[in-house]
Amino acid sequence: MTTPTSFTSGGDRCAAWLTLPEGPGPHPTLVLVHGGGATHEMMLGQYEKWFSQAGLAVLAFDFRHLGASAGEPRQLVSARRYAQDIDAALEFARSRHELDAARIALWGTSFGASHVVAAAARHPELSAAVVQCPVLNGRAIALRAGLRHLARFTVPITSDLVRAALRRPRRYVPLVGPPGELAFVNQPGALEGWRSVCPPGHEFDNRVTAASGLGMLFYNASARASRVRCPLLVCQSDRENLIDTAIAERTAAAAPRGVLKHYDADHFTVYHPPLVQRLVADQIEFLTTHLRARS
Repeated sequence: MTTPTSFTSGGDRCAAWLTLPEGPGPHPTLVLVHGGGATHEMMLGQYEKWFSQAGLAVLAFDFRHLGASAGEPRQLVSARRYAQDIDAALEFARSRHELDAARIALWGTSFGASHVVAAAARHPELSAAVVQCPVLNGRAIALRAGLRHLARFTVPITSDLVRAALRRPRRYVPLVGPPGELAFVNQPGALEGWRSVCPPGHEFDNRVTAASGLGMLFYNASARASRVRCPLLVCQSDRENLIDTAIAERTAAAAPRGVLKHYDADHFTVYHPPLVQRLVADQIEFLTTHLRARS
């Protein structure tokens, strides 16, 4: 059963959901980290179900400024704040008597993979980490659309920075859009892919503060892979349509205990049958092996 809960990060409330497996605790625990602009409602429920059925407690949460969590302005994307949120989630997990503080792992999807690799580099005590369809370099995904496309953000970003300094309402731009549109991600199929992980009736808030893009341009979690001491499973989509697959391959090779698995998938088919069951089965095998080893 999944129970809504919360924890505090940076003075704001992070909405969270705790799913416990059957049987007595304390349980090995997996903390789920979602992708860019995504919230708990966008398909995390299926992972909570599958991982808990495998005997893992699962903690999911919405980053500050997104979804059910607090934080103003809304739809702010900040690697620094998200790192604080993950650290707070780990501290919350260690504080719960139902959860085993010595057996905690991280799982990240899409841009959440960057946050997981960065967090694993900061937390050598983690038992394991798993990333799928990983986006591990913000500049690489931005440059995919070309320098001319990036130049179009100059005015919105400048406007947003001025508005933030003057404490005025922020300037927003779409997070994802069709090819040619002014959006941070506008590769073919990206908008349809984002919509494919939204349940019926859920309206995805498809916008971010324009200045958010500056931080993402200089965010390269792949460069921290050599400092990841825990076992790291990288689930690579070989038909990746958002970012160069070589980045994930280099990340797995640089991590001292990195493991790379290949899947015949694009960035979004990993969330859907029949492929999602195969990924999750491989991830459960990896996680249970290393979480048991730490018991």
